[in-house]
Amino acid sequence: MKLYEHPDSGNSHKVRLLMNFLSIPYDSVKVDLFEQEQNSAPFLEINPRGEVPVLDDEGIILRDSMAILVHLATNYDPKRLWLPEDAETYGAVMEWLAFSASWIQYGVFTARAAVAFGTMGNGLGWDFPVDPKEGQVRGRKSLEIMEKHLGQREWLTGDRCTIADIACFPYVALAPMGDVSLDPFNFVQAWINRFRDLPGFISMPGLDP
Repeated sequence: MKLYEHPDSGNSHKVRLLMNFLSIPYDSVKVDLFEQEQNSAPFLEINPRGEVPVLDDEGIILRDSMAILVHLATNYDPKRLWLPEDAETYGAVMEWLAFSASWIQYGVFTARAAVAFGTMGNGLGWDFPVDPKEGQVRGRKSLEIMEKHLGQREWLTGDRCTIADIACFPYVALAPMGDVSLDPFNFVQAWINRFRDLPGFISMPGLDP
């Protein structure tokens, strides 16, 4: 199994987390985003989107972190703890994966990309005008939604962590890098700390206190 990734990519880190939780061995292939390797002809043959992560699982190529999480949780977790099979929980997990790919991606992800790396990300070139304000506004709104939700439960979809939590965790925890403070969101901070305490948790640049 081969994972094309970058250390600073939160989307890559989602996959690394689940692989570590499930003790899945893999070969890491670093794609240098800062040197524009993601836009090189060889990599665009692998992923025309010019994004990481990409998973090559014995010829099965997946080019999206959410799809990779579902693939791994379905095929490498016999107990189906990370993606429960009951219809209610499964649907709830899918809802939070969509939230991660929309509200979080265009919120705290965009704010972090703009403030910390000087790019808007999401397929926009490095020469595109950088303005973090929209991402910061949407990011705070998404944190308000999560704060209310987590005020009634420890995990996003029930009494244990699932790939829903993995999908949302990195960029929410990295929100301060985009000048989006977590201080007003006590339940979100408690959720972040619970996630950090999971056996097998691994960190990434920007996540260390």
